[in-house]
Amino acid sequence: MLTYTAFTTLRERASADALGEAMERLNPEPSGVGVFEMEDGSGLWEVGGYFTERPDEVAMALLSVAFGANPFVISEVPETDWVAKVRRDLKPVIAGRFFIYGSHDKDKVPKDSIPLLIEAAMAFGTGHHGTTLGCLKALDRLAKDGFVGENVADIGCGTAVLAMAAASIWPNPVLASDIDAVAVDVAEANVKANSLEGKVTCLEAAGFDHDALASAAPFDLVFANILKPPLIALAPSMAAHLISGGYAILSGILREQAEEVIICYKDAGLNLIHREDIAEWSTLTLSKP
Repeated sequence: MLTYTAFTTLRERASADALGEAMERLNPEPSGVGVFEMEDGSGLWEVGGYFTERPDEVAMALLSVAFGANPFVISEVPETDWVAKVRRDLKPVIAGRFFIYGSHDKDKVPKDSIPLLIEAAMAFGTGHHGTTLGCLKALDRLAKDGFVGENVADIGCGTAVLAMAAASIWPNPVLASDIDAVAVDVAEANVKANSLEGKVTCLEAAGFDHDALASAAPFDLVFANILKPPLIALAPSMAAHLISGGYAILSGILREQAEEVIICYKDAGLNLIHREDIAEWSTLTLSKP
C-alpha cells in the first residue's frame, strides 16, 4: 500500500509540540505524528506525519506558516518489505573476537570468531552503529587484558547483543534490562536464537530499578549504551552498583558530549581509562577505584 510522509523543521520545542498536535487534527488525518530534536541540545526540532492518503498540501503549507516552520516536504513511500530489505543490506560486523551477523549471512561466520546472531528488529543494537561497535570493542579489549567478568549487567540492552557477547566469553550469567517492553521481547528472542537461555536473563526496568538487579549488585562490569541525558542521571547509581575495581562501558554519546559525561562520572567516583571515537560517537570505559 502506498503511504505518504510529511516532514518539517523549526526552532523551539513548544512550537514543535503545538504543530504536532495541530497535525493530528488534519483531514485526511495522519496515522502517526512524531516530534523529535534533530540532535541533542541543538534546539532544532523535526515534526513529521505518516499518512495512508496524500496529505492536503494547502493545509500543510498553512500549518507551516502558522507555526513558523520550514515548508513541509511531502513524499510518497512505496510499499516495501522493510525488514527483508534491511536484512539484505546489513553486512556482518567484526568487533575484535565478535562476529555479528544476520541469518542471511550464516555461511560467512569465521571459524575462529564468537558469532552472535542478531536479526533486524524493533530494538537497537545490530552492531553496525558506532555505539554498539564501540562497546563490543571495549569488551574485547578488557578481555584481552585479562579481565573476567563474574557479575555483569547490561542496562538499556536493546537487542541484548552486549549481554550476549559477555555471556559468550565468560561462564557466569548476565542480566540485561531495558525500559522498553518491546526491546525486552526482542532481547529474549535473540537470547534463544543464540542458545544462551540460562546465560542471559532479560528484565524490563528503568536503570537499576529492579529487584533482580538490586539483589545481584554490586557488579564488576556494567554496560550502558543509551543516551547522554539518562547516562548523566545514572552516574550516582552506576557508581553505587559497581564493585571497587569494577568497570563501566558507556556509549550513546556524541563526541562533543563525551567530556561532560567523563566529568560527571569522575564526580561520581569513576575514572576514564579508555575512550574510542567511531564516526560521531564516543565509547567510554571507566573504572571505580
